[in-house]
Amino acid sequence: MRTLLNIIWLVLGGFWLFLGYLAAGIVLCILIVTIPWGIASFRIGLYALWPFGRTVVAKPTAGAWSFLGNVVWVLVAGIWLALAHIVSGIALCITIIGIPLGIADFKMVPVSLAPLGKEIVPTTQGAFDRAAAR
Repeated sequence: MRTLLNIIWLVLGGFWLFLGYLAAGIVLCILIVTIPWGIASFRIGLYALWPFGRTVVAKPTAGAWSFLGNVVWVLVAGIWLALAHIVSGIALCITIIGIPLGIADFKMVPVSLAPLGKEIVPTTQGAFDRAAAR
């Protein structure tokens, strides 16, 4: 089921979202100081390309630097990428088949706004991390 959802996602919007993250990553890597944000953009872009079966968890080692980096990210690229997810999610939710894809798009908005201090893991590992944290 995950593979089918990922293929439909890729065709209906995932590829275009990936291109947005790729463009942001290239621009951020051209400016030498913002290379960490460019790498985060590539990482989240790959997640946006094939999201089902993976989840985002907070890194336990993330601290104040991640927070400050996320503030810079929101100003430079996060707002635009989050808006792309919202617009894409609304468009996907118009059809019945697209509703699960739209919901997945809305779930990506927080990580598109604050990618630093987050890690993308397989869904089973994410469930294990949440259970271990309890």
